[in-house]
Amino acid sequence: MTKTVNHWIGGTTVEGTSGAYGPVTDPATGEVTKQVALASVEEVDAAVAAAKAAYATWGTSSLAQRTAVLFRYRALLDARRDDIAALITAEHGKVHSDALGEVARGLEIVELACGITTQLKGELSTQVSNRVDVSSIRQSLGVVAGITPFNFPAMVPMWMFPLAIACGNTFVLKPSEKDPSAANLLAELAAEAGLPDGVLNVVHGDKVAVDALLNHPDVAAVSFVGSTPIARYIHATASANGKRVQALGGAKNHMLVLPDADLDAAADAAVSAAYGSAGERCMAISAVVAVGAIGDELVVRIRERAEKIKIGPGNDPASEMGPLITAAHRDKVASYVTGAAAQGAEVVLDGTGHTVEGFENGHWIGLSLLDKVSTDSDAYKDEIFGPVLCVLRVDTYEEGVALMNASPFGNGTAIFTRDGGAARRFQLEIQAGMVGVNVPIPVPVGYHSFGGWKDSLFGDHHIYGNDGVHFYTRGKVTTTRWPDPADAPAGVDLGFPRNH
Repeated sequence: MTKTVNHWIGGTTVEGTSGAYGPVTDPATGEVTKQVALASVEEVDAAVAAAKAAYATWGTSSLAQRTAVLFRYRALLDARRDDIAALITAEHGKVHSDALGEVARGLEIVELACGITTQLKGELSTQVSNRVDVSSIRQSLGVVAGITPFNFPAMVPMWMFPLAIACGNTFVLKPSEKDPSAANLLAELAAEAGLPDGVLNVVHGDKVAVDALLNHPDVAAVSFVGSTPIARYIHATASANGKRVQALGGAKNHMLVLPDADLDAAADAAVSAAYGSAGERCMAISAVVAVGAIGDELVVRIRERAEKIKIGPGNDPASEMGPLITAAHRDKVASYVTGAAAQGAEVVLDGTGHTVEGFENGHWIGLSLLDKVSTDSDAYKDEIFGPVLCVLRVDTYEEGVALMNASPFGNGTAIFTRDGGAARRFQLEIQAGMVGVNVPIPVPVGYHSFGGWKDSLFGDHHIYGNDGVHFYTRGKVTTTRWPDPADAPAGVDLGFPRNH
């Protein structure tokens, strides 16, 4: 009998009752290994109701109580990181080392949440007027929701719910139905750490579940990471319902390589940033912009490195890149490569025919490298979300920056150069939310915030860091005037010295 991944509501596993199920596939074999229950509106309502009931006590719990749970949770996650990574590999396909890296980056936010006490300190101004003080505090919102993508089934949820619950909220997570098991394990470990029932809930589902969260009157805020079209929809729908929204969308991340750059370092960075995690990450470098005469040599060096990458099952220690998440996604990624030449590109590497011996039914695609790509081609304009790297040629730094700033996306970007002045200009002139200087994937550490510009972010707040704390709390300002005890009515002695 096929194993079913069920919901986690109110601190326990709850079997799906909608009668709808989705397949969970091992991308390395193409075999359906599990099914996942897809929630009905009523099941989402039950999860929100559990979160709302839990908020009555969790929302007024002490910071010491919350952080004690989070410290225990951090220890359990650390002890079980291999188990979490194994689930990611089995359902997403990424190699085990990459999955371990994902868990480590998620742990950074749990550690940030452990120190939430300093993030939630308020402010006080005394004597703003005669005997008048003004104080400001931040308070939790209530029930908040997270809708997360398939490409980081542990890390992205951990970017959301640890901070949310540390701030005193309760949480309903709707992870990707393509690789749902890691989310359940995260919730089970939180319960083991002592998180009260209902504080963290997991409902699996498709658009029915998403819309139920967006429209639910008891959900105060929604966090989302995914593609730009869905991010735009999430933001518009939830905002129209009066909810606070942070919706992180897609990307087309560029890496500008100047003529003075260390070409070996740039080629190493391009390969790791473009093809790591099979290119299925919103911070992947998918467009290298080569300035001047170094383009030919840079392409040669990228090709040399790319041809040596070993592709295979994620649980094989020798594998450096695994399969794509589904066969349909593999076919879509391949279409950009097969159509590239007709749109003017030079196909330096074509990975569309790649297979792995013994795993012929897996969702395999090899590394592809497209040179002299035009900005009006599909391979450049679209977020491919696969191991396809486009190289564009420009004559000058200014031309490169103009090309990059013309993109509708503004998630992450990088420059490779030895020139500090050029790097400083780039940092100020580029229109993107995250910038790397000789760093190809500039994902900020947990105590800074992650987020893009333009069509890569809808909403005002970036995720985690200070922005994350502000997103999951709201400010309140109190103005206070108290009578001085010396002004008490005659006949009442408060023992206050009357010597002024």
